[in-house]
Amino acid sequence: MRALLELVRAPAALSVPGDTMAGAAAAGRRPAPGLALASVLLYWSGMALNDWSDREADAVERPERPIPSGRVRPGAALGLAAALTGAGLATAALSGGRRGLTVAGLLAGAVWAYDLGLKRTAAGPASMAACRVLDVLLGAGDQARAAVPAALAIGAHTYGISVLGRAEVAGAERGTAERALVASAAAAGLAAAACVRDRAAACAHDRAASCSRDQAASCARDRAAARAGAGVLIAGYLAFTLPVQAGLRTRPEPENVRQAVRLGILGLIPLQAAAIAGGGRFATAGALLCSLPLGKWLSSRLATS
Repeated sequence: MRALLELVRAPAALSVPGDTMAGAAAAGRRPAPGLALASVLLYWSGMALNDWSDREADAVERPERPIPSGRVRPGAALGLAAALTGAGLATAALSGGRRGLTVAGLLAGAVWAYDLGLKRTAAGPASMAACRVLDVLLGAGDQARAAVPAALAIGAHTYGISVLGRAEVAGAERGTAERALVASAAAAGLAAAACVRDRAAACAHDRAASCSRDQAASCARDRAAARAGAGVLIAGYLAFTLPVQAGLRTRPEPENVRQAVRLGILGLIPLQAAAIAGGGRFATAGALLCSLPLGKWLSSRLATS
C-alpha cells in the first residue's frame, strides 16, 4: 500500500480539489464534490502513468521509486493509470453531465499526452500547465469564460513547478530559479486580476451579474471583503513560494530542487484559496487552507518527487 501511495504521490493530491473549487467560485457556482473527486482520480492516474513512462530512466536516476525498486510491477502501474482515468471520466460524467465529461476528457487526453510524449520536450512545462488550466475549467461548468483568469493563474504556477521539476536530478541550472520566480509572480498577478473582476467578486446575496438597488451597499461591502481576503491570501502564497525558489539561486543541489517542487505543489493551495475568497466563499477558502499543514506533514512522511 505504501508503494502505491508513493506511485500516485498521494499527499500531492491535496493540491487538486482546490482547482475545481476555484473554477466554481469564479463562475458563481457551488463547488461540486464529484468534480473534485474526478480531478483527483485523473491526477493520480497521471502520476502512475508518469512513473510507468519513466521506468527506464528512473532505474538509473531514481532507483528508489516504486517501479525500479520492484515494489510495483510496470504492468500494474499502467493498469492502475488506465483504471483511474476511467474512474475519473465516469465520475465527471455523473457529476457534471456531458459538459463535465467533455472537459474531463480533454484533461485526461492532456495528461496522457504529457506523460507519453510531451514531458521531455520544450512544450513540457506548458502542457503541464494546460492540465491545471483544464482542471480549473472543469469546476466552472457552463461559465468557463468567467474562470479563465483564475485558471491562468494556477496554470502559471504549475508552469514554474514543471520548470523546477526538470532539474530534480541534475540540479538547477543558471536561470532555472529565475524562471520559476517569474512564473510565481505572474500567477500572483493573474490571481489578483481574477479577484477584481465584478463577477468574481459578486456579492453573497446575489450571484448573478449585478445586485438590486437595496442590496448595493451590502454588495459593495462583500466585494471589498472578497478583494481584501484574496489579497491577504495572495501575499501568503508569495511568502510560501518565493523564498524557497529564490534559495535555489545559491543552493541549486538536486535535493533542494526536489524540496522546492514538493513545496511548490502545496503552494497551489493558498493560490486556489485566494481565487475562492475572491469569489466571496470565505468558509470554503478557509477549509481548503486547513489542508496545507496536513499536506506538508504527509509530504514529509511520504517524501517522493
